[in-house]
Amino acid sequence: MTDLSMMGAAELAEGYRSGDLSPVEATQAALDAISEHDEAVNAYVLVDSEGALSAAAESEKRWRGNSPLGPADGIPTAIKDILITEGWPTLRGSNLIAAEGDWSEDAPSVARLREAGCVLLGKTTTPEFAWKGVTDSIRQGVTTNPWGADLTSGGSSGGSATAVGLGMGTWSVGTDGGGSVRIPASFTGTTALKPTYGLIPHYPASPFGTLSHAGPMTRSVRDAAAMLDLLTGFDARDWSAMPTPTSSFLEGLDDGVEGLRIAFSPNLGFVRNDPEVEQAVRAAVQVLVDAGAVVEEIDPGFADPVEAFHVLWFAGAAKVLESYPEGSLDRIDPGLRRCVEQGRELSASDFLDATAVRMDLGLKMAQLHERYDVLVTPTMPIAAFPGGQPSPDGWDSDLWTSWTPYTYPFNMTQQPALSVPCGFTSDERPVGLQVVGRRHADALVLRAGRAYEQRTDWASRVPTLIRNAENGRS
Repeated sequence: MTDLSMMGAAELAEGYRSGDLSPVEATQAALDAISEHDEAVNAYVLVDSEGALSAAAESEKRWRGNSPLGPADGIPTAIKDILITEGWPTLRGSNLIAAEGDWSEDAPSVARLREAGCVLLGKTTTPEFAWKGVTDSIRQGVTTNPWGADLTSGGSSGGSATAVGLGMGTWSVGTDGGGSVRIPASFTGTTALKPTYGLIPHYPASPFGTLSHAGPMTRSVRDAAAMLDLLTGFDARDWSAMPTPTSSFLEGLDDGVEGLRIAFSPNLGFVRNDPEVEQAVRAAVQVLVDAGAVVEEIDPGFADPVEAFHVLWFAGAAKVLESYPEGSLDRIDPGLRRCVEQGRELSASDFLDATAVRMDLGLKMAQLHERYDVLVTPTMPIAAFPGGQPSPDGWDSDLWTSWTPYTYPFNMTQQPALSVPCGFTSDERPVGLQVVGRRHADALVLRAGRAYEQRTDWASRVPTLIRNAENGRS
């Protein structure tokens, strides 16, 4: 029998509907996976076993009474510890936040999951205030990877990616201000979508402003589409929230890519990839060609926007600290402190200049999508490196943007961007393929990712830590 903890949401729902499975069994399987693996990977900062099992029992009653709240009723779910959650502290990886407080409100995405009957297991790790592309913090330590407890999970939603990858929750909701769901998805062999900005409401507003998105983190594109259906409900607390979609993202998901016009950029014109990453991504593109897509290798025609991104990001970092008392700089991650200090030196003119770069990049991408339906790139130029490090061994910079050149440009443009697993290095570290679409073309991005997923088995590969645990029990 398939391990319940590694079943997808659709499989679980079908089992609940038929009576062959129960939400209590699935929740217990997720909790058992947490007990087995989390000491090695440190993906959770809070686990509410009692609350989860109680919610699962209520879900089971609804399914037995043929009155589920929907297809996600009873699905074990993890929440990134950036998103406020009623009844649980949201510490954001920081010593500046006290666990005692008025935790009486859900973020919009959490509220939608709770309304759908999802079983909330607990909160997952994040670097302090989600500021960087690896997941470690002074308060909560280092989070590592399903494919090696010595490897980084990536970040900033690394706890969620690792939890999902190890069956410690069927899916999770993360946040992405510069790659924070896609970086760890690539590193952990999982799937994640940064949707069009505003599609998933976000509250309280991120200090990183309109760079920051919430997004589904799953083990399959199908689950990402199903979860997106739940997360997109309008919420008036977000002034920039889009209306609730009138159709499901599952509609047309399996329509394939025959005739789809795909631009493939192996390096965006300015990136150097690890050779094994490039090999895996080129092989993935050939799968799309074989599926009937019309693929053209291109240079998208823009320079690295990293300096403009830094202005926007550092300004946000400085904003983070505004509400905390004097002396707080001495109590935060030293890397975050440097960003805050640089952000405090920026002028309004600097910010407007960076915004102009952002607008020009958005225009270039809009023009590209007049010719191509989607753009395909590597998600990351490298595979996971050792945990607890800010960058790979021998790298020329410790700033996370120096090794994430494929992700932050599309936060600046607010486009949907999906990461799906597309292979492994020779030492079994996952590689990710990124699919980017025009703004509001989330369904098309998911469809392209699904077409690739259906023709490969990367998403179903069993992580090293699970195999090792099974061998230890045999």
